Amino acid sequence: MDSAYAIETQDLTKVYTSRWTRREVRAIDGVSLQVRRGAVFGLLGPNGAGKTTFVKTLLSAVRPTHGTALIFGRDASQPESRRPIGYLPENHRFPTYFTGAGMLDFYAALSGVDASRRKKLIPEQLELVGLSQWASMRIGKYSKGMLQRLGLAQALIHSPTILILDEPTDGVDPVGRRQIRDILGGFEERGVTIFVNSHLLAEVETLCREVAILHKGKVALSGKMQDLTAGKGYRLTVANPPEALAEELRGRATSMAVRDGLVDFQFSSRELANGAMDLLRAERCEIEALAPTTSTLEEVFVRTVSK
Repeated sequence: MDSAYAIETQDLTKVYTSRWTRREVRAIDGVSLQVRRGAVFGLLGPNGAGKTTFVKTLLSAVRPTHGTALIFGRDASQPESRRPIGYLPENHRFPTYFTGAGMLDFYAALSGVDASRRKKLIPEQLELVGLSQWASMRIGKYSKGMLQRLGLAQALIHSPTILILDEPTDGVDPVGRRQIRDILGGFEERGVTIFVNSHLLAEVETLCREVAILHKGKVALSGKMQDLTAGKGYRLTVANPPEALAEELRGRATSMAVRDGLVDFQFSSRELANGAMDLLRAERCEIEALAPTTSTLEEVFVRTVSK
């Protein structure tokens, strides 16, 4: 089925009922979300926000109480909807008696990749994730970072058109995280949809173009990364302004900070920043920089979930 969206949910809700107290818990509560084809999308939220339940409904591991979940326009409960998905779960476990190459062969066969194609694909995937020299080593001897990279190779082995990745860089060293980002960037260029569920906000901010934040089972905030982190003020940096002028600008600014002979003024609007620059130029002051201020994804996240 043709659809502009790789993932689309409408009023998706999952209610669990305690066997003992009969109390109902809404793990996800009316989640409506759209992920465009080819997007790199991050799903964020504190522990217990409903992220894992949401992902499990996309994979049909959990049946929603009501609402719909579609993968490329097809109902997620249909087996065919899962064929284009490559999935890397959090804290995945592989049989330790497999070698790296043997494990990929097993999972590729489960995904319907024929033997001749597997023979070509497996060395390519191991090289892609930097595990070629450990292809014949038993998985029981792999480090956590190596297991994570092997898990990514497993998710990619059948050439999926959508990747659902749960904490893809968990346990990976900084060099390995950079390598994984580069790999995913290559798949983004090919038009593969990448859906990332992660607690590592700095990684999500670097990798993803769009995000949604779940809080208490609901979508608390969603949008393009650049829009959500865009600031409303301007930071003006000046070298050694006259004391009287610095005091005047302090009165107009929302904040002022001195560092290494430079003074940073924070202004709430472009007009105030331009007015300050006019005064500084009139005094022939050296202006080091003027830039719009932005928020980090962590700041946006904390503000959102603290409400």
